[in-house]
Amino acid sequence: MQAFSIPSDSMQNTLQQGDRVLVDKLTPWFGSEPERGEVVVFHDPDNWLAGEPTPEPNPVQRVLSWVGLMPSSEEKDLIKRVVGVGGDTIECKNTGPLRVNGKALYEPYVYPGNTPCSMDDQGGQFKVKVPEGKIWVMGDHRQNSLDSRYHQNDKNEGFVPVGSVVGRAIVIAWPPTRWDTLPIPDTFDQNLSAAAPGALGLAGAVPLVLWRRRRLLTVGNPRVSGGGTAG
Repeated sequence: MQAFSIPSDSMQNTLQQGDRVLVDKLTPWFGSEPERGEVVVFHDPDNWLAGEPTPEPNPVQRVLSWVGLMPSSEEKDLIKRVVGVGGDTIECKNTGPLRVNGKALYEPYVYPGNTPCSMDDQGGQFKVKVPEGKIWVMGDHRQNSLDSRYHQNDKNEGFVPVGSVVGRAIVIAWPPTRWDTLPIPDTFDQNLSAAAPGALGLAGAVPLVLWRRRRLLTVGNPRVSGGGTAG
């Protein structure tokens, strides 16, 4: 585990400025990759934080950084929600809803008063396909988050390399009045997987092939009963 401090409002109301979150850094070492709906910390992929001041750590933070419980002040890290993974098609039209592989997301975690998609022409309207090995991230405060939408002209086209992910934020640990877990929202429980080309045709073809094979066996072998089990 490592603690990270939240420096901005981009994940409101899920996370507030000054919150401390505990991040699971161990799971990625065992080959686990980010999943849709997770809140993840990742290294700045291509100067997303250009021009942002580096906060001066206090003595406690220096000690925690020295023992590895907090990142060093020189590290450039961001925190956002994973919306899409490799192979997904993510789309925003008008004010929403946000769609993943054509399926609409119900997003109660979006900041009150925000719409899931913004109407500006700087990245609020988009349709992208996530390459393998990359993720698409967005802030919960949609109208106050310079996330994947607004970096589509960088070297990664707004996508975050999986290798840049530090880990998944799982708990708000500080302040005590804000203690809470950070589960994957229910809207990501629906089947959001991209349909493989030809999958529907294959699904229909397999039963047909099996039916024809069974019919040929029945006709060619009088010992096989259509209503029984062959021994």
